[in-house]
This record gives sequence, structure tokens and C-alpha cells, in this order.
Amino acid sequence: MSSSTSAAWFEDRIAASVAPLLPGFAVEAVAEIDSTNTELMRRARAGRIEPVLLVAERQTAGRGRLGRPWQSAPQQEESASLTFSLGMPLAPADWSGLSLAVGVSVAESLDPSGTHKVGLKWPNDVWVNDCKLVGILIETALPSAGRADAPRYLVIGIGINIGAREGDGMRTPPAWLRQWHPEATAPEVLRELAEPLVRSVLEFEARGFASFAERFAARDVLRGREVVLSDGTAGLCEGVAWGGELQVRTDAGLQLISSDEVSVRPRGMTL
Repeated sequence: MSSSTSAAWFEDRIAASVAPLLPGFAVEAVAEIDSTNTELMRRARAGRIEPVLLVAERQTAGRGRLGRPWQSAPQQEESASLTFSLGMPLAPADWSGLSLAVGVSVAESLDPSGTHKVGLKWPNDVWVNDCKLVGILIETALPSAGRADAPRYLVIGIGINIGAREGDGMRTPPAWLRQWHPEATAPEVLRELAEPLVRSVLEFEARGFASFAERFAARDVLRGREVVLSDGTAGLCEGVAWGGELQVRTDAGLQLISSDEVSVRPRGMTL
């Protein structure tokens, strides 16, 4: 892990805004790391469960959902990206729909009015016109040094395309923030996202996905479209249930999809 960064990440300002919500919260910025998620999971398994936001200018082994690689780009390049992970102990009554709630928070921060059609694709992507702007990876760990009834440690990894990205080899064509916000920089975007994200996670812990369901529905990019799932299921997407499940109307009736191992795409897009 390389600690010398080339950008100013507003660490103190972000920490000051979040600390009233999460006492002891800290922000760490590094130049290069294998994966911010991997690092926070390592710490949690070693018993380090303090609330922290870890941002990296470059990841060498970034991960997305289902083990897919996430490629980050240095800040000085046109293809600049923002990659960071938020770690904190969490004990919700039900974990279902957490990735959807995180997506709602990110989409609303990036496009508060919905003018730029920043939408949500179940279960953990932020899309613009069927192109991927943001990926979200959620993992949890049970600290080895903790009590059996201790809260799990939550790690939320987020990758955002800030500058233009080439789509070669990508399953979903990329979108990027500078398409409508040409002056955007990764540090400024992080400063705008961090406090609302923590607030949303705490709201989820207290109230579950139900308090996010209508906001997700307002940006749902699959609802009303024919979709195909990686397990062979196909049908009409009828949105997301209040428990966070994807609802697909098939020839056999309404199916509720909750498996994290299933991918879904609008019909005609490659799975």
C-alpha cells in the first residue's frame, strides 16, 4: 500500500461532517492499494472495527460483484475514477436491500433532481442510459476478536467513472460523470457523497429497505422492461419489492429474485 497521494482529498472536512453521526470516524487516502474493500476486510478479520473511509487513487486488484475486476484510473488521466470503501459496524434487523439503499444514496448525490437520468439497476449498479456509471460491492465480516453477538463489520466499496472510459472488454458500456459535469473531480465527488452515504446506511440500520423503496422505484431502470437472468429466468420486470427482491413476471407467475449470485439484464443485452 502506497500512502503518498497526488490529490487533496478533504480528509479533515469529510471526517468532521461524518463524526457527529459516527464517533471516531476517520478518512484515509492512499496513492495505490490492491483493493480498498480487501484492505478493510483484512482489518475487520484482525479485530479492527473502527469506522473509516479508505480512498485510493489507484487499485491494482479492485473487485466488483461476483468476483469481476474493477479497473480504476489515476486522477491525472482523462479516464479518472473514484474508488473508495466505507467500513463500519452495523446491526440491522434485516440486511435485505442494503445495496439498493446505497445505490439510492449515491444516485441522489450525483443527480439530485434526476435531470441527467441517473438510474438504479438491481441489485448494485448505477446506470445512465443503459451505461454503467457506478459499481457497488458490499461485504461483511465477523471480527475474530469480537463477541459472538457483536455487530458484523460492513464494508461498502464504490467505484465511480469520473472521466471518459473506453468500453472495450466491458460487459456494460461505461458512462462517466464528466459527460454532464465537465469540471468534476474525484475528491470533490467524494466530499459530496460521504456524509449522505453514512446517513443513509444508518437510516437503513434503523428502518430497513422499506424507507428507500419509493426512492428506488423512482430511478428503477429495469421496471417495465423484458429482462433475462443468468439462471435462465426471463420475463417482465415489475420493479423491486419492499424487501428488496427483484420482481419478474414469467410464464410461471411472479418470481421474487433475491440471490446475490444472479445477474440480470434487459433483454438484448449480454449477461
